Amino acid sequence: MVTIFLTVVIILSEAGTIFTDNGSVNLRGMNILCNILGFALTPIIPIAIAEIFDSSIIKTYKYFLIPTYINIVATVLSPLFGFIFYVDASNHYIRGDYFFLFVIVYIINVLLLFICIIELGKKYNYPIMKKLIALSIFTIIGTSIQLIYPSAFSSWHCVTLSLLLFFLLMSEFDSSFDSLTGLYSRAAFDKATKQIAESKAFSIIVLDINDFKRVNDTYGHGYGDTVIKAVATIVRRSFTKHYTCYRFGGDEIFVIGEETDQDKIENQIRIMISNLAEEREKGNPLPSVSYGYSIYRGEEELDFHKILKEADDQMYQFKKMQKTIIN
Repeated sequence: MVTIFLTVVIILSEAGTIFTDNGSVNLRGMNILCNILGFALTPIIPIAIAEIFDSSIIKTYKYFLIPTYINIVATVLSPLFGFIFYVDASNHYIRGDYFFLFVIVYIINVLLLFICIIELGKKYNYPIMKKLIALSIFTIIGTSIQLIYPSAFSSWHCVTLSLLLFFLLMSEFDSSFDSLTGLYSRAAFDKATKQIAESKAFSIIVLDINDFKRVNDTYGHGYGDTVIKAVATIVRRSFTKHYTCYRFGGDEIFVIGEETDQDKIENQIRIMISNLAEEREKGNPLPSVSYGYSIYRGEEELDFHKILKEADDQMYQFKKMQKTIIN
């Protein structure tokens, strides 16, 4: 809501400067106010967006916010000293001697936003870098026009449009994940499977929490959600960046990997099992996990459902074997 409010205020401020600039002297006060709002608030929007996706961003990078405060002070004092801008007695807008300060602060905050998103992309193995680069180029070109031609009034338009596009990009990012576990969602899994090329080798691992129905029946669905979340966190931590984890539904987790070496896949699974065992040793009563996997080496026509069924059948065989051992 804060980001939307700021964006609306900036758009209205830009419209206000266009309407009042070079107009009646009686509109000079409104022209000054609109410029103050635009120059003071525009660099704050990237921080507000970053805060949506990482609530600790301000605390983590608090020293990076010092230029933002300096820009606000310089903007507020500009009507008197002409730091960032100046509106003369005839109501003509003039770029201030320290206009570059606003540009630098805005760039710093956009970079901070990009750093935050890149870190999120790495954490969740999300392919966001190319889209960010394209958006960055658009923003740089759009804002540079007004630096060369001050009367073009393109910077704030470009800023608000870029932030809108960025918001849509992050909405796509956010909707790709399961709200409970933070893993990729079922919809993201379906989308990924449609994009798999026949020539590209891959592996798929199917995971299922053992006796999960009994967990729900004994401790309730609230505790069951806690178990799913805890197991999902360990699964995501156990697999390298070459694997992408999805919550397929209920207590089922699917992992699509670039790795096709059987020994390396089994080693990753052993790491996961070991991490689950460590959590139990700490006193967290987590259930065990059954697994199965299948490898597609790209040597035959791709039938994804067949590959998935092989992994699923192997998982159920493993689950049946575990029950036999326990009984």
